[in-house]
Amino acid sequence: MNIKALRLYISLMENLTLARACEELHTSQPAASRLLRILEDQLGEPLFQRTRKRLVPTPAAEVFLPEAIRILKSIDNIPEIFAQNRSKAARPLRILCLPRIVNALVVPAVSELSHLDCALRFKIDVCPRRDFGRRLVYGNYDIGVSSLPLPLGTMQAEVLARAALHVMLPADHPLAKRQCLDLSDLMTVPYVALDEHTVVRQAVDQALARSGTTLEATHEVSTSEVASQMVRDGMGFTFVDPASVWPVMARDVAVVPWSIPASFEIGYVLSQSPHAHSARAAFIEKLKHICVQRYPVS
Repeated sequence: MNIKALRLYISLMENLTLARACEELHTSQPAASRLLRILEDQLGEPLFQRTRKRLVPTPAAEVFLPEAIRILKSIDNIPEIFAQNRSKAARPLRILCLPRIVNALVVPAVSELSHLDCALRFKIDVCPRRDFGRRLVYGNYDIGVSSLPLPLGTMQAEVLARAALHVMLPADHPLAKRQCLDLSDLMTVPYVALDEHTVVRQAVDQALARSGTTLEATHEVSTSEVASQMVRDGMGFTFVDPASVWPVMARDVAVVPWSIPASFEIGYVLSQSPHAHSARAAFIEKLKHICVQRYPVS
């Protein structure tokens, strides 16, 4: 089976456009089209339905994805296996996490663990949610920490905490001193919304639907970091998990409870490797301890 064709197929499953996949793999579109035809011929099944702008995965493509990831993971791990065999040094605990979780949970847990055992080594990889599932399976990590549900439904996650969403405003905004904000308070303030594919946006929209109300987005961005920066610069408000607010922004923004309950879960998923890192269980205990402090059960 052609390895380049497998990489192209996995990239297409994520990007759904040939142009983006070609850019990611540094190849031309004609060459990519040939690779895709080769793979489809080998499998005896069409993997995508072609439209003018996008590629739509067929049922066969969805079924084949976990196996394709497993094949490439096995191949790409070969150099690491030999490197570990040559090296006497203990391998690092490999952690994959989302940007909003790294400062709130992962770095504090790693710091506490390091104080207990200074010989421990860590590899922390921060990636956007859209890449999380593929990177976790394909990247040979020991543990992934993410908002839930996980991007790949086949993964079984353990829940760590439920994060209640609050309203973030500039620190000098007239509403910043309020104890709680109603939807009516926000109607005249520009809404910096995350896009509809994010967990935060979905939690907010579901909460609004339950209350029979709506909130029109003024601006729309793909990450909480960008939304927070726009709020800090006076462009409106957004919804955030208070524990995820970057320390450098804490003085410039205010986080106020919202009267409509909206929340999402945070959890972790373990790799399927039979050789679990010796520090993984201790890292999980640190995560749980930090969650108890930062996400109290109401």
